[in-house]
Amino acid sequence: MQYKAKARYISYSPYKLRPLADVIRGKRADYALGVLSTYASQRSQPLKKMLQSAIANAKHSADISAQNLFIKELRVDQGPIFRYYKPGAMGRANVLRRRFSHLSVILENVNELVKNTKTKED
Repeated sequence: MQYKAKARYISYSPYKLRPLADVIRGKRADYALGVLSTYASQRSQPLKKMLQSAIANAKHSADISAQNLFIKELRVDQGPIFRYYKPGAMGRANVLRRRFSHLSVILENVNELVKNTKTKED
């Protein structure tokens, strides 16, 4: 079974969040939480909270611990862009873009993955 969590309108650019997502994609959930906890940047906090939410969904739905879950899919999508103007040189107006992100994660049970691969081989 799959367990999902989403976070929308995160105030970090997706270009800055995707390298963090690439590090933890495909890893076990407890390992990914450890990596995000020790990461020095504040950008890891939205990913960490979303991952904790997905783990809590799995625990509530099927009483599965974080050691038995892995990250099947982790997406960092572009959200809306807030455009505003600041004064530039020689009386011009420079456009600045405040980018937002939408995050989504899908966790899956490791034991179910092993069962599915065995049935496909048979």
